[in-house]
Amino acid sequence: MTPSKEENCDKIVFSSIIYPGRASESNSLLLAASIRDFGGSISSKPIWFFAPKLDGLSSEARLLLEKLNVEIIPFEIDQEVLKFPFTGHAEAAALAESRAQESANLLAWLAPNTLVLQEPLDLLLAEEIQLGYRPVHHKLLGLLYDEPLDSFWELVYNHCGVSESQIFPMKPHVEDEPIKPYFNAGSLIVRPERGLFRTWRDSFLEIYRDSVLFDLYRKDQRYAIFIHQAVLSGVLLASIRRDEMVELPAEYNYPIHLYDEDETEGKPGSLENCITLRHETFHKDPSWEEKLQLSDNLKEWIRNHLLP
Repeated sequence: MTPSKEENCDKIVFSSIIYPGRASESNSLLLAASIRDFGGSISSKPIWFFAPKLDGLSSEARLLLEKLNVEIIPFEIDQEVLKFPFTGHAEAAALAESRAQESANLLAWLAPNTLVLQEPLDLLLAEEIQLGYRPVHHKLLGLLYDEPLDSFWELVYNHCGVSESQIFPMKPHVEDEPIKPYFNAGSLIVRPERGLFRTWRDSFLEIYRDSVLFDLYRKDQRYAIFIHQAVLSGVLLASIRRDEMVELPAEYNYPIHLYDEDETEGKPGSLENCITLRHETFHKDPSWEEKLQLSDNLKEWIRNHLLP
């Protein structure tokens, strides 16, 4: 008998990464508090935040997270490696997966700049599904579905072992043209025993120093910023079948900062119709309340959960 969503609910864990600093700590507090306040039936599930620089976290952030019943887990990573974009995220996701393997059947990895606005029941995957995902927000370094591989993607696909038969079309969150598979690294739900995050971490750390890539980094820094997401895409394509993955609804991982650019049919009538949102640390802007298209009540909730 296939387990119900209520049964799956018992063994889901939320995970993310936390860095020192007012802006980053506020992001983590907003994420944790939004899970607790708006997560419905899964609002009380474990939350693990992995910290590569535990000593740098403020005592205030630690205290507030403790009140939200968040477990902060320190981890070791070479500081030079950590300087490269998103190496810490891949390492933390892999560690969360290893830790969850004995205690959970579902692991949600959410980037720390995520807000949960409604009960995210679609994270409770059907028994036969290994991965729930969202596509990237927009194409950027991705390729149109009928476009040939460029040197960047050819290197990634060869490294990860992706075959042509594993490639299928998907559409970015706020664009309407099909692209080759390009998964967003900030909103993923997996079954820990499958080891997808550990394979991602290992493949990323193996390839990111490649000399061909360093040439690309020098030409366009976006290659350095998004190589982690490209490798994730290669690993997922090579590791699991398409019928083992499900694209989460467009109301998940919706990019606040791209709302005005969204011309797709899936554009929400209001940001508050979304289930989870992504942002680019909007609260660093002193005039964020005037610019953010959210209700006064939600703005007040956000204000109350920001570090002073």
